[in-house]
Amino acid sequence: MRSTVEPFHAIAISQLAHRLKQEGRSIIHMEFGQPSTGAPSTAIAAAHQVLDSDAMGYWESPALKARIARHYAERYGVEVAPERILLTCGASPALVLALATAFEPGDTVATARPGYVAYRNTLRALHMQPVEIDCGEEVRFQMSREALATLDPAPKGLILASPANPTGTIIPSDELAGIAELCRARGIRILSDEIYHGLSYGMAADTMLRHAEDAIILNSFSKYFSMAGWRLGWMVAPADLVEEARKRMGNLFLTPPSLSQHAALAAFDAPDELEGHVETYRRNRELLLAALPELGLGEIAPPDGAFYIYASVAHLTDDSIGFCKRMLTDTGIATAPGVDFDPVRGHQFVRFSFAVATPLVQEAIERLRAWLPNQARVAG
Repeated sequence: MRSTVEPFHAIAISQLAHRLKQEGRSIIHMEFGQPSTGAPSTAIAAAHQVLDSDAMGYWESPALKARIARHYAERYGVEVAPERILLTCGASPALVLALATAFEPGDTVATARPGYVAYRNTLRALHMQPVEIDCGEEVRFQMSREALATLDPAPKGLILASPANPTGTIIPSDELAGIAELCRARGIRILSDEIYHGLSYGMAADTMLRHAEDAIILNSFSKYFSMAGWRLGWMVAPADLVEEARKRMGNLFLTPPSLSQHAALAAFDAPDELEGHVETYRRNRELLLAALPELGLGEIAPPDGAFYIYASVAHLTDDSIGFCKRMLTDTGIATAPGVDFDPVRGHQFVRFSFAVATPLVQEAIERLRAWLPNQARVAG
């Protein structure tokens, strides 16, 4: 029987935003987690050079895999053999690859709610069963060892994200260790989505590899490296799944783009430029955290990392999709409806992405300052 997959509603919001822009409207795109900065200059230069000198083709860069392995050693103190690293066409194919390799149709996989919309829908598309754990304000919108321990029977797998989408919350290292210990005891395979690593504003994000050698790790060049359009990610496979993952990678996706691999290797040589992007996001975060409570949006998930503000609009609506459309039409600000991330309580939340230029964040605040006070309150 065909599986049921829900739409990604932020895409419809974005399509409306682009139509309005074509009509001459001034639009501020805060609906997607997409850096506005573009690839580092070193990556662009490498791409230009390769375009002039290499016909390219199906290829996995040994040098890039070795550089990613070095990255784990330098940032986390973790040794990863390059042959465990599979290069993918972004983190989304890496998610498909990981799930298809580690689990079977019908298997249950736990996720946090709110959580990234594609976890739930990709599991369903692969005929697996998502088990969503309600993770509210009292646990900082994050998965916990305690919540996982209550599941009976234990799920086959667990998807973690730290920093998380849509909240930006980070799981502390000691809690990651506790989750890893529980998963070992209950036979739960961990899939850790670490796509927002490098984007944190206090507490550093730890890799699950430091606590669980058999965890599957997903990451990408889309966020910290600001290369979303280059469609390049990676998966760190545990030793027992490497060969099975390679079989599926070759049949499902072949290889990622050669040009992107050359550029990504050079992107590691631009630390100052990349950290400059993080400082821009830090400033944007500070501006929004100062302004939104003044405008009545004071119930905000703690954005420890990533580049999102997940805010309650319960006093204004019980229809986050309609609210986002109305805000876009009235103000030109495109945001993501919370129902994408939480089908139960997300009708009362919206997500702002602050991965845009600081002047656009400032302009968005001014537009909200003129608009939000005039919105009708929900009775009750």
